[in-house]
Amino acid sequence: MAFEYKNLKIEKLTVIGAGQIGPDICLHFAKTFWKDKVEFVLVDVSQDALDTAKAKIEKKIAYGEESGAFKPDMAEMMRKSILYTTDYSNVAGTNLVVEAATEDGNIKDIIFKQVEKLTDDACIYLSNSSHMQPEVIFRNIENKGRCLVAHYFFPAERNPVVELVPGKETDKQITADLMGFYETIGKIPIEVGSSYGYAIDPIFEGLCELAILCLEKGYGSVKEIDAIAQKTLKQGVGPFTALNLTGGNPITNHGLEEMRKTHIHWFRSPKTLQEMVAQKGKWETAKRGEEVEVDPEKAEVLRKQFLGGYFALCSYIIDLGITNVNDLDMATEIALVIGAPFTMMNRIGIDKAHFLVREWCAEHTSFPFPKSLNNAMLNGGWKVSRIVCRKVKGIAVLTIRRPKVLNALNLGVLTELKEAIEKAENDRTVQGIVITGFGTKAFVSGADINMLAALKTPEEGYENSHTFQELINSIEKCKKPTVCALNGFAFGGGNELAITCTARIAKKGLPVVACQPEANLGFIPGSGGTQRLPRLVGVDIAAEILRTARPVSSKEALEIGLIDCEAENDLIEEAVDFANKLVSGEAQPREFMKGGSDAKLTPKAVNIGHLSKKIDDIMNRAIYEGIKLPLPEALELEAKLFGECILSEDMRIGLENFKKNGPRAKAEFVHR
Repeated sequence: MAFEYKNLKIEKLTVIGAGQIGPDICLHFAKTFWKDKVEFVLVDVSQDALDTAKAKIEKKIAYGEESGAFKPDMAEMMRKSILYTTDYSNVAGTNLVVEAATEDGNIKDIIFKQVEKLTDDACIYLSNSSHMQPEVIFRNIENKGRCLVAHYFFPAERNPVVELVPGKETDKQITADLMGFYETIGKIPIEVGSSYGYAIDPIFEGLCELAILCLEKGYGSVKEIDAIAQKTLKQGVGPFTALNLTGGNPITNHGLEEMRKTHIHWFRSPKTLQEMVAQKGKWETAKRGEEVEVDPEKAEVLRKQFLGGYFALCSYIIDLGITNVNDLDMATEIALVIGAPFTMMNRIGIDKAHFLVREWCAEHTSFPFPKSLNNAMLNGGWKVSRIVCRKVKGIAVLTIRRPKVLNALNLGVLTELKEAIEKAENDRTVQGIVITGFGTKAFVSGADINMLAALKTPEEGYENSHTFQELINSIEKCKKPTVCALNGFAFGGGNELAITCTARIAKKGLPVVACQPEANLGFIPGSGGTQRLPRLVGVDIAAEILRTARPVSSKEALEIGLIDCEAENDLIEEAVDFANKLVSGEAQPREFMKGGSDAKLTPKAVNIGHLSKKIDDIMNRAIYEGIKLPLPEALELEAKLFGECILSEDMRIGLENFKKNGPRAKAEFVHR
């Protein structure tokens, strides 16, 4: 068997290097492709390294099996699929090679020259380098069109970000296919221009350098600097702890010295880091659970150092022109577990961010003030969007990209989506619009729960609902056909967004394509769900789905008319084709009930189980009174009734239960 994605067909995949990151890369592939029966080869010149790698991989598989993450047959297939070998002849027949050996240009050159003799011209070569440019790594490969850097982040099987760095001669179609391939297998790829260290490592290593400089200047101890950096930048761990966890002292030491040559003179390995590398030591960081108290004056000095330095480093990367603000804002936050830099600057105020960097650069004189930050200042802030726009066959494809929260909606995202739709509507070269979500798991996972939990009064609830409705209504008002391409499940506001589109298409075989889970959380939908769903699939069918909060598969969705068709092959390609058919009149949108009926419709008996009777009563009023009204009036009714939910005890109980125990735990409603 094989895994196929567009022009890529993978029957055999080789990972070279059984050190720290190679086994994790191999494990991720084995976990992803176990059903496709892809053959994996893990190669290393050291049998000891291979033995250690095998023990590491099998320990993680065993843990996954014990926790229930891996079914026994999956775990067994993963174990059987990997060949651990020192014999490079086993690379023969490979379709994709991922090299994860030592960060040494000569070693990488030897490896790829050897691999090139064993593989055909269709084999793609990826190097998991953290710094080196593809032109250097693949300098002696005959067919450079198939060569890229794929920079993984620690830990590689769990950290989703991958920087894809094509060389000057890399085939653009291969790069595009790999971007889609990595998204399909659950990663978050960003394309980065060829530059030493790429986009993210200069930021990470620059922060490590800054932390050590603060130590050398006496601004604080290792523990104090770590604590303030972590708190200030919203890091998962401080820079010193990160260096310890990743064994990063040697590579950071080398990377900083190289960036001094390739970038700006501010980058350099501080003396203290060089000494730590020579001693093969670790930083004396705080132990787990240890509280670190820092004098307020000292903390303020460190806070300014890290805000100024972080903002300067990220702006400098934009100056290089190797990536864009949207990609770097997202990828830095996820890869490094740190606050999204450009969003942070906008939040604290671009004037204040500009001042902090100006003050920081005055102390760090070898760091030039970033031109891009000056431009952001003139424009009133950084333009950061979670909507990725591209054009395919005359159709604007708009992708909601918030992978950290499974593309959850908030007012900011909906505003950006509205702006993107208006831009496409005013573009004469665009005939229609496709709206989809990033990744393969979720189209949109719903609305931001923290935003909903912050609502305190019926008036606030009404305004929130009304605002969401107005933003989503912009889709319905669009004069060009809109197709929602459901790449994964659409929960809550995601389904409400989808049913506002002209038509919907889903990946075939999705076990869950839609759900209105609001009743499970103690409130009713507030963005049109109680009004548009009954008009689309019928009142009683919609009522049962809304009142029970149960999920709907793509098969059922097709049967009841919630979606127009299922995509057999590439979802976006089929959605674009469907949009063009709507434009030409070859396809017609499903008839939508207008409402305003005088029919005496009454709620049918539905088993709502443990769910709130109080909220069910409000839900029924919204559905059965709303269907008698024209849609604008019905949406107004929904907004008012959503606000009424704020007064109930059950909404508070439902939201608190969700935040504390997760979506699967049943709330103990009191029906008040």
